[in-house]
Amino acid sequence: MTNMTLAIPEELHKIIKEHKEIKWTEIARKAMWAQARKLELMDNILSKSELTEKDALEIGRKIKREIAKKHGLV
Repeated sequence: MTNMTLAIPEELHKIIKEHKEIKWTEIARKAMWAQARKLELMDNILSKSELTEKDALEIGRKIKREIAKKHGLV
């Protein structure tokens, strides 16, 4: 297994130090696996997509426009 060094905010480090009973490396490992699985799924879906980036941007603009209308922002 590969090791990784991670920088964390001092406030988080303080909390971690106060709870030595928790396996923080396991929590970090599980969180990274969860994110990696989401990325793999997204990559798999995108690899089968026939939409171009231009198409996706246009769909996004239309969705944002309709949401703005719904909330009276336009």
